[in-house]
Amino acid sequence: MCVRRCVITVGDLGEFGVVNRITARLPQGEAVILGPGDDAAMISAPDGRVVVSTDLLLEGRHFRRDWSGGYDVGRKAAAQNLADVAAMGATPTSIVVGLGVPSDLPLDWLDALTDGFRDECATVGASVAGGDVTRCDLMVIGVTALGDLGGRAPVLRSGARPGQVVAVAGRLGYAAAGWALLESGVPVDSGPLAEAVAGHRRPCPPYEMGPLAAELGAAAMLDVSDGLLQDLGHIAEASGVRVELDPEAFTVAEPVAAAAKELGADPLEWVLAGGEDHALAAVFPAEVRLPREWRVVGRIVEGEGVLVYGREIGPRGWDHFR
Repeated sequence: MCVRRCVITVGDLGEFGVVNRITARLPQGEAVILGPGDDAAMISAPDGRVVVSTDLLLEGRHFRRDWSGGYDVGRKAAAQNLADVAAMGATPTSIVVGLGVPSDLPLDWLDALTDGFRDECATVGASVAGGDVTRCDLMVIGVTALGDLGGRAPVLRSGARPGQVVAVAGRLGYAAAGWALLESGVPVDSGPLAEAVAGHRRPCPPYEMGPLAAELGAAAMLDVSDGLLQDLGHIAEASGVRVELDPEAFTVAEPVAAAAKELGADPLEWVLAGGEDHALAAVFPAEVRLPREWRVVGRIVEGEGVLVYGREIGPRGWDHFR
């Protein structure tokens, strides 16, 4: 008889028990020809080309279990990879996941993580098609996402040309504001501050805007993962152009503004330099009529680098080696 509450862990279940538990929670979509159970999965590729992206998340570096539950971590891990696929103009079809987890990880945390992967994939009709799991003292999550271009040309970072416009789809500043609130220890229960924290825990990429941008003739595009200024710098460098941003074109959302007021911070700093919102930034010909989801925030001119407020800004944003 347990005097205290008995917590069943992954160590109690063992490797194959854990694998069976995970796969039982993962339905497979139409793109999956062969799912978990063999040495490798098989995914259909109607276009004949496959878009592939992969990322690692390390506990303590990219997420904290005292800040985020398993479900949010699963959705965040899937989202950042699915957004990369969408940023190429492709439709995500599936992900495969590698997990390194401590043996004392509670099974309900693992279940929630699995459900997060599944549900984030479901928002774009994708599936968790397979993966691997092993014991690791530090929790490590590796996700590889696959996508189909549907006959479209991939949208690269190198296609921007002078005379074109820069536009953004999705949210900016939420993740940085939420991280700052959690780091500060300010009590957050509800309202706009809670929305900002939720934005850090679970981004909301505008997946459908990626393929739509490709259909509209986007010349360049990327996922805003490390901060808008830094990521647009990649387009500027790859295309050999200068990006000029209009600060008046950016709207600061209420949760971001509320967090900035609470912490005495500049909300535009989070909008321009904060990462992990996984918005999409793209460059379009000036004559293209963009849907309301795409907000024009700047232009492409001759030169190099990224300018805002009429002056050049050095590298600002997330650096994985700092």
